[in-house]
Amino acid sequence: MGDTPQTPYQILGEDGIRQLTCAFYDIMDTLPEAAELRAMHASDLAPMKDKLADYLTGWMGGPPRYADKYGTVCMTTPHEPYHIGPKERDQWLLCMDKALEQTNASDELKDMLKVPLFRIADAVRNKEGPSSAAGNPNIIAAG
Repeated sequence: MGDTPQTPYQILGEDGIRQLTCAFYDIMDTLPEAAELRAMHASDLAPMKDKLADYLTGWMGGPPRYADKYGTVCMTTPHEPYHIGPKERDQWLLCMDKALEQTNASDELKDMLKVPLFRIADAVRNKEGPSSAAGNPNIIAAG
């Protein structure tokens, strides 16, 4: 039992987590179904790839890289300025599901992550419904 990986970090390692994160953002960058989610991000996704990889490394059971760099692992505060409703949460989860598939994650790993990834995505959600900008062309940005 001692040699069997017990955490997602042990299964993926840092390289695997970085590959997953790159796949996630590459998918988000091109997937039409994730357009609203993509619009929340800067044109250069490289800094976000690093931040998410650092966060997931600690979250999946590895060294606390994100906390070491930023002093906290709170995900709600950095997301407060953005409208994140159920649709955006589900877009994030869709991109993560596709990234897990693209990186050939095992069914065991997908099952291990399914509920925790939903919980983290839902914890970042800060709105109940669609953005008011979605139905009003006169609104440039809405929280």
